[in-house]
Formats: sequence, C-alpha cells, structure tokens
Amino acid sequence: MLAPVILAASRSDKMRRFISAAPGTKQVVDRFIAGETVDQVVPIVEDAADKGLEVTLDVVGEDITTPAQAEAARDAYLELVERLKALDLGPRAEMSVKLSMFGQALENGHELALANVRPVVEAAAAIGTTVTLDAEDHTTLDSMFAIHEELRKDFPQTGCVIQSYLFRTEDDARRLAAAGSRVRIVKGAYKEPASVAYQDKAEIDKAYVRITRILMEGAGYPMIGSHDPRLIAIAQELGRQAGRKLDEYEFQMLYGIRSDEHVRLAAEGHRMRVYTAYGTDWYGYFMRRLAEKPANLLFFGRSILTKG
Repeated sequence: MLAPVILAASRSDKMRRFISAAPGTKQVVDRFIAGETVDQVVPIVEDAADKGLEVTLDVVGEDITTPAQAEAARDAYLELVERLKALDLGPRAEMSVKLSMFGQALENGHELALANVRPVVEAAAAIGTTVTLDAEDHTTLDSMFAIHEELRKDFPQTGCVIQSYLFRTEDDARRLAAAGSRVRIVKGAYKEPASVAYQDKAEIDKAYVRITRILMEGAGYPMIGSHDPRLIAIAQELGRQAGRKLDEYEFQMLYGIRSDEHVRLAAEGHRMRVYTAYGTDWYGYFMRRLAEKPANLLFFGRSILTKG
C-alpha cells in the first residue's frame, strides 16, 4: 500500500525539499491549496458564496518548533477574521485549526495551544462564525478534546473532528453527539498503528457508517466529511431515518476535489461546506491529500513527468 509510505514521507525533511523543488509540484499544489495569502483566498470565498456554498478555512502549517511560530499562527487567523469581517463574509465562512500549529507539541503545549486558540475563537464569534478543531494523530486527541470542552464553556458553537479509523471514535461520538455540539466525521489521514486504528479500508468505511448513525441519531449537528458517493448516500439515508431536515446536518469536501458534487449537493438543498486550505507551509497537508487517493498521486506523477 502506498498510503503509509506517503504519510511517512510527510514527516521527512529530505522528501519535503525534493518535492518542493520538483518541476510539476506547483501545478498539483494549486489544485488543493487555494493560495498563499488572505488576498488570494477571499475571492474563492466570495465565489463559493455566489454558488450557494459555505467554506471552512485552514491556514496550513503544523510542524512549528517555537512559541513565536505559534503566536504567528494565531495572528494569521486573526488577520483572516478581520478580512472576513470587512467583507461581511463571516456567516459564510468558518475556520478550521490544527492545535499543533498553535503550539500543542511544545513545552506546556496544552496550555499554550489553548491560550493561542482562544482569541481566534472569540474573534470568530464576534463576526458571527465559529472554529472547528481538526483532529490530528491519536497522541494529540485527549488534549484536543479537553481544549474543545474548555472552549465550549464560553463558545458552545466550537466544533471538533473525529476519525473513523480509530477504535476509540465510536465512544467519542456518543459523548460528543449532544445538544449544541458540532462534530465533523472523517476517515482519518495520519499514519496510525494497528494497536489504535483499523488498517483495512472496508473496516474504516463500516466504522464511518456506524459513527455517522450515532451522530445523526444524537442531538448535535453532524458534519459529514467525505467525497465517497456511497458514504454520502448512506449519510443522506441515515439523516432521513433520524428525521433530520436538510439544514440539520451538512456535507464537507475538500477544495479542488469533486467540485461538481459541491454544487450538486447545494442545489439539492443540502448545506455544503468546502474545506479550503491556504498558506505557504503546504507540504504536510498536500502529502495527506496524495495519500488519501491513488488518483491524486498519479496526477502528481504525470505532472512531474510532463514538466521535467
């Protein structure tokens, strides 16, 4: 299987340098990364709104090594909030954050990440939007869920992400599927050991369906993160069985992948949110997109060969 190899490469500085320098890289990166600056991403948010879509914005960059870098990440999100406010785009655009980018892995990282993310969540609430805490590898999740719980005391709309490939997630889903909660379910895109995660795609998909049912039957607001037509159809059916209206849950897909499906679901009356990443430190995010689907890797390979 190629995915574990690609995910291992996502942590390799040598591979980072090689891929960044490859002639065809920019063409492929541009497919998944909306731009490098706020100025470049704002028109994409406006275009999505014109199409009846919503977005969640991710300023890419995870492997920070100093508190100053964590503060810079905080400031990048605060800049984004100010731009959304000025353009009255808050109701159409939420934000997704990775706590590793806010210093979670540093000394006293839990407290540091909470201190850095809180002003972002507060600023988002002030313009009528919210923040979702992305899930990263399994070693970070207890801290992420604790920060999520703390933030929800003052900002109950704060969302979080759960991953179907982890054995723990069904229990997490039952705990989180409470009134007022916002929970995004994804398959998972990190290299996890067999001791904590399903390794077989079919088992991951089955868990995804079980967890989606828990969320749909719960009292919270499910956010279905998938490009898989079968899982999307199953989620729609589970929503119907649970008596949910179309605006009582939403679908989420990545920028650059199945864009026609974004528009189709919105036209059917579903809330459809596009996960839109931007920034200069794109490598880790980009490699996980390659690992998720072999077609992405083939596309990248062809681009390098044709540009070489």
